[in-house]
Amino acid sequence: MKKLAVIIMCASVAYCQVKGIDVSGYQPNVNWQQVKNNGIQFVYVKATEGTTYKNPSFNQQYVGAPRVGLIRGAYHFARPDLSSGAVQANHFFSNGGGWSRGGTTLPGAVDLEYNPYGPSKCYGQSTGAMINWIRDFSDTYKKMTGRPPVIYTSTSWWELCTGNYGGFAAENPLWIARYASSVGTLPAGWQFHSFWQYTDNASPNPGDGDLWNGSLETLQKFAGGE
Repeated sequence: MKKLAVIIMCASVAYCQVKGIDVSGYQPNVNWQQVKNNGIQFVYVKATEGTTYKNPSFNQQYVGAPRVGLIRGAYHFARPDLSSGAVQANHFFSNGGGWSRGGTTLPGAVDLEYNPYGPSKCYGQSTGAMINWIRDFSDTYKKMTGRPPVIYTSTSWWELCTGNYGGFAAENPLWIARYASSVGTLPAGWQFHSFWQYTDNASPNPGDGDLWNGSLETLQKFAGGE
C-alpha cells in the first residue's frame, strides 16, 4: 500500500513536490545557495564517463551542494563499448561515486541512454551483452558501497537495448527519463520509479529537472540506506 500511495502522489508533475536537478561539466560554478532558494532539495552530479573521464566541475558541484543543505549524489555515464561494467564501476567509485550513511548522500547512479558518439544506439551491444554489462556494473558497485546503483534510463532505450529485461527491478532503484507531464509506461519489472527526469531545462536552475517520488522524509531515508 505504501508503494501504491507513492505512485499516486507522483503520477504527474503537478503532484511531485520534492524537486531536484542534475548537472554536469556543462554547468560549472553553480550558485548553490540560489538553487536552494529556488526550492531545489536534491542534486545528482555527473562524476565520470567511460573509463577515463572525470567531470572537471565535480568537486565544486558535489561539495558545494551539501554546504547549503542539499542532498547530493553522483552519476556515471555508461560507455559499454569501451570496457566492462566492472572497470567503469571502479572508475566511478574512485572518482567521487561512493556512498556513505548519514542521509545526505544518494547512492550512485549509472546513466544508460542512447549512444551520442556513433550510429549504434546500443553501443554495438546485443541485448544479452547489454544486460550482462549492466549486471557487471551493478554487482561491482554494490560490493564496494553496499548499495546497488540507481539505474537512469528511458523506457524506449531499455526496450531497444535490453529487450525490456525485467531482472533489475527487484534491486536497482529506477530514475526514469521522460520529458512529459506524466511518467508514462515504465521499463519491465519496475512497478514504480524513484526519480523522474521530467525536463532537460530546469530554468531558472541549471541542468535538468528531476522529481523524487515521495516526501522529503522518504528521500532522506533513501539517502540514509533505509
